[in-house]
Amino acid sequence: MNRWFALIPIAALAALGVFLMVQLNTMSGAPGEGRSYKPDALVGQPIPQTVLPILQGDVETNQRLDLKTAGVGKPMIVNLFASWCAPCRLEHPQLLTLKAQGINVVGVAYKDEPVATRAFLDELGDPYALVLVDREGRAGLDLGVSGVPESFAVDAYGTIVAKSSGPVLTDAELQKLTDALKAPVR
Repeated sequence: MNRWFALIPIAALAALGVFLMVQLNTMSGAPGEGRSYKPDALVGQPIPQTVLPILQGDVETNQRLDLKTAGVGKPMIVNLFASWCAPCRLEHPQLLTLKAQGINVVGVAYKDEPVATRAFLDELGDPYALVLVDREGRAGLDLGVSGVPESFAVDAYGTIVAKSSGPVLTDAELQKLTDALKAPVR
C-alpha cells in the first residue's frame, strides 16, 4: 500500500509537466498573445473557398455556389444563422436594416434543415440576397466559427475585413461591419 503513496508525487509532477507544455504551446513569441484561437483570425484574409447548395423556396437545389463568388464583385456581409438559434432571432432586425440600406447580405443556413430555414425566414422576413445551405457545418469549419450567429464583412475583392461573433444587436455593432465594407483598400 505504501508504494502507491510513493507514486502520488510522480503523478502530480507529470500533471504539472503536461499543464506547462500546453501553456507553452499556446503562447507565441509576443507577450500576452495566444496562438491557439483568435476569433478574428481570418480578418485580412481571403474568404475561404466553400461551395454550398443554394436554398430555393424550402428546398436545397442542385445548383451550388462558392462563397467566394457569392458577392459577385461587390462587398457583402456573410451571416451564419440557424432557425433553431435564439440569438439569431434577436439579431434578425439588424440584418433587415442592412437589407434596407442596400447592403448585400448572404445567409448561410448552418446545420439547419431547408424547410425549417424557410419557415424562419417567412416568419421574420428575409434579409438575404441569397441563402446557402450548410447542413454539415462545412462553412462553419472553413470560417472557424464557434457558433451561430457570426457575421463576416467581405470586401469586393473577397477579403474578410471584419467579423462579429455572436448576435449583432446594437447600431454600433452594425456600424462596425458596414464601416469595414466602406474602408479604403490598403
